[in-house]
Amino acid sequence: MKNLLLLLLLCHVSSSVKHSLKFFLTTSSGIPNFPQLVVAAMVDDLLTGYCDTNIKRIQPKQDWMKTALENNPQHLEWYTQYCFEILPHIFKAIMDNLKQRFNQSGDLPSVSLLQKSPSSPVSCHATGFYPDRAMMFWRKDGEEIHEDVELGEILPNHDGSFQMTVDLNLSSVPPEDWRRYDCVFHLSGVKDHIVTKLDKAVIRTNMEKPSDMTVPITAAVIVLVFILIAATGFIIYKKKKAQCPPSSPDSSSELSEKLNPET
Repeated sequence: MKNLLLLLLLCHVSSSVKHSLKFFLTTSSGIPNFPQLVVAAMVDDLLTGYCDTNIKRIQPKQDWMKTALENNPQHLEWYTQYCFEILPHIFKAIMDNLKQRFNQSGDLPSVSLLQKSPSSPVSCHATGFYPDRAMMFWRKDGEEIHEDVELGEILPNHDGSFQMTVDLNLSSVPPEDWRRYDCVFHLSGVKDHIVTKLDKAVIRTNMEKPSDMTVPITAAVIVLVFILIAATGFIIYKKKKAQCPPSSPDSSSELSEKLNPET
């Protein structure tokens, strides 16, 4: 590739015609029947050759490129080493680093247990996986079960990944038997399963605990009572004030003389 780039630069210097060289690299992990690495070379937006880790050889797509590789076997050897030894190791290290950052073994799926209410089925929900070839099921004592189980469809996420849900109805299962159940998620092409034990402590719910609402409700009732008491007192005060006629200065003098006859 270095030699090809140098050749194009020399052509650019000796000619007024401009050329472009582009490389497209695609790397993947855990996708069955899809190469780990694909490299395509484009000259003036024309595909000149490519390589991938499945076919294990350089594929020239133009006659002049094929002739150049036949006349220069050392170039073909260098391209082969670069495509199938150097680049795969580099991009494998990148993918491994990404997996470690997200703490996942496959294509970054996340599995959690959800429940709307204590009487609702428990949903095993997987999201963020790719491709859409996946399976998920409930087990009891290590055996897959189908009774009281409802499997949902695989749905797309906005970011191009997928999600799915499988529900388990536990209405007839005593609490002490919950530990016998687990949810298994398997992504096609990935060796390891994701197993999630049925545990009340890890179930997510959007319910609000009654104790959390006690304080706000009590405070609201107290405030309302005070408002009613204040309003009632104010109304009684206004009525009494309206019933009592205002006292005149003359009546006040007569009352004073009666209380003090000697003055």
